[in-house]
Amino acid sequence: MSGFAEHRRVATVALVVANYDAAIAWYVGRLGFLLVEDVDLGGGKRWVTVAPANDQGARLLLAEASDETQRQSIGNQTGGRVFLFLETDDFARDHAAMLEKGVEFREAPRFEPYGTVAVFADLHGNLWDLIEPKR
Repeated sequence: MSGFAEHRRVATVALVVANYDAAIAWYVGRLGFLLVEDVDLGGGKRWVTVAPANDQGARLLLAEASDETQRQSIGNQTGGRVFLFLETDDFARDHAAMLEKGVEFREAPRFEPYGTVAVFADLHGNLWDLIEPKR
């Protein structure tokens, strides 16, 4: 036994954004995520979380940048690498819906040994994979 609890998971990932409301509009309107929480913490701070409509996987904490150092990381939280992976059970359906909603894909869909995938950018340019894993 490792000394850690057996039932742990990554529940929330912080994503630095320029503006709470613009980020909510993008993730809910373009990716079809649900707004899970939007709590005023005072002083201009909010606790804002969004999640895929089926509430599977980690939630995103939309964290509005509060200083210049944080603002510099907006759109480049991983140094230009893919940051997050949005898994789907139907790549063609979700790819078409996302294109219709104006999501910017950086490449055509690829068929890899691990599944069908294409890189897209969020409202700030962070890179994501839309992926349907091979079953």
